[in-house]
Amino acid sequence: MTWRGRRGLPTSDGAGWITRHGAGAMTQQGPPAPAPPALLATDEPSAATAPGPGRPSRRAVAALVAVFCGLLIGAVGNLVHLPYAVMLPGPAANVLGQEAREDGQQRDLIAIDGHATYPTTGALDFTTVRVNGGPGYPVTVWDLVGAWFDKSQAVYPVDALFPPQQTAEDVQSENQAEMVDSQQEAAAVALRKLGIAVPERIKVGQIAKDAPSAGVLKAGDVITSVAAVAATSADSLRAAIQKATPGQPVDVVVQRDGAAQTVHPMTGKSPDGRTVLGIVLGVDFAFPFSVKIDVGAVGGPSAGLMFSLGIYDKLTDGALTGGRNIAGTGTIDSAGTVGPIGGIRQKMVGARRGGATFFLAPADNCDEVRGHEPDGMQVVKVATFDEAERAVASIGTGDPSGLPPC
Repeated sequence: MTWRGRRGLPTSDGAGWITRHGAGAMTQQGPPAPAPPALLATDEPSAATAPGPGRPSRRAVAALVAVFCGLLIGAVGNLVHLPYAVMLPGPAANVLGQEAREDGQQRDLIAIDGHATYPTTGALDFTTVRVNGGPGYPVTVWDLVGAWFDKSQAVYPVDALFPPQQTAEDVQSENQAEMVDSQQEAAAVALRKLGIAVPERIKVGQIAKDAPSAGVLKAGDVITSVAAVAATSADSLRAAIQKATPGQPVDVVVQRDGAAQTVHPMTGKSPDGRTVLGIVLGVDFAFPFSVKIDVGAVGGPSAGLMFSLGIYDKLTDGALTGGRNIAGTGTIDSAGTVGPIGGIRQKMVGARRGGATFFLAPADNCDEVRGHEPDGMQVVKVATFDEAERAVASIGTGDPSGLPPC
């Protein structure tokens, strides 16, 4: 038998020699060489590739490297803090109900003493948001990644929610002061709706550190007049301040430690051109009986509307809600005007998760509401306490069809 082989390469099969003849032709001398033994399929590693004693396999090494890289990336993601804040839905709470306190006792969120109250049913839920980020609580890469993939959350530059240089203590103090004021104004609105007189006094709530009036006005001062104009309301006081020339002192009469005093604080000019004293106004009401609201650590002014409805419901015979679950949000001032709030989309989600099927939204928030109403929830636009009270009454009687949407 003759076949082509590699030129000039003699090979032995143990029985004869293959020698070259002619130009590339080779002739076998002796018996033909036996075919090489067939290779057996096996999943056992060869001696060349098998790991030695105590030596990890390539697969194990790759897995360890992947785990290490994952831990490293996770650690870096948690350590890198970014200048953003994440707003997400918080829980809803029924102002007509009770909550357990630290001592384990169940207490009414709204407690009224010194006046007749009436049993009621249903729910008037105030809504909340949670904020990850801000002074003392920076967000991480993973917080932002989670928020970007969750439509119920929103990401903001941190300066859009918190003023620069504000501390965590400043935020807590401001939120608590706003909550107290909202409760007072809510009670005044509800009582006045029932024809009960509630005199009010304007006081200095807080003074900014760099306020032009710092050192002259004091927190707790009750302001009775500005430039000889009686301070009958916060609006009248602000109007009187605007008549002063920025950078000039103004005569202010205050009640301090039980006595009237005339002081002369300096005014300043805000970035938008208004004349300011650099103070946060508070309202001090003289209630004829006790109205206390306890919502724990929740802060801010946005529950004012729902507080006023809850107080009104407890002071009137019958269930205003008709037993239905109604949620809402909005600030309230002593004149009964409902003001806009932040995070309304997150609050609607939280309300729906809490079981509400109706939601009262401030009219000035409607642009943010449209197109984002949760499934199964009817959103009703309100601008005043009277509109909100009529809306709840209509829902309670089972006739919500004519209520104005956003």
